[in-house]
Parts: sequence; structure tokens; C-alpha cells
Amino acid sequence: MNNLSNKIKAYLGRTPDFLKEVKLQDDIINGVSNPYIKEWNATDKPKPTDEQLDALSSQATTLENNAIALANRQKEYGSIAEQLEYITENGLNAWQTKVQTIKTKYPKESE
Repeated sequence: MNNLSNKIKAYLGRTPDFLKEVKLQDDIINGVSNPYIKEWNATDKPKPTDEQLDALSSQATTLENNAIALANRQKEYGSIAEQLEYITENGLNAWQTKVQTIKTKYPKESE
């Protein structure tokens, strides 16, 4: 279902409200996931066809990979309190170096 939601994000060029604008459903048939668009209420574009969504697979994968990279970065940055403590103890330049090291460790893909 996550890949379908990322395809929809790529199709719309934004993140829709998945509770109101685009409702997804996943019918498990013989243990196999079969996600689909149950309801389309987005007004900026018509409901996409399966072919249109399939054409966005690589963009959806990029969105997923970037979300993973951002989650990993946030873990390493620590809480706001930890970040402020680091800056206080080591200085802003040291913090900027640490941030760049983390960004290099978990790079985002070009969108």
C-alpha cells in the first residue's frame, strides 16, 4: 500500500489527505496484497489509471528511499534538546559538520 500511496504523491505532485481526498483499500486475496484506490476526491487532477500509476514506479521508489533516509537522519540528529546540548558544548561549526556527515551517510536521491 505504501508504494501505491507514493505513486499517488508522485502523480499529484503533493501529499494528499489520505482520509478525505484519496481513500485507499487493500484487499488481501490468497495472502497477496491488492491495494487500490477506493475513493478519489482530489479535485486538482482526475483519478489516475493503473497504467499512469505504474509509469510512476521509479518516482515512488525514490520517495520511499528518501523517507527512509530522512528517518535515519532524524534518529542520528537526536532530540532538539540533544542537538542544543551538542551545539552548546561543541559550537555551531561542529554541529554543522556533524549534520553534513549525517547527510552524507544517508543521502537523498534526486527527485
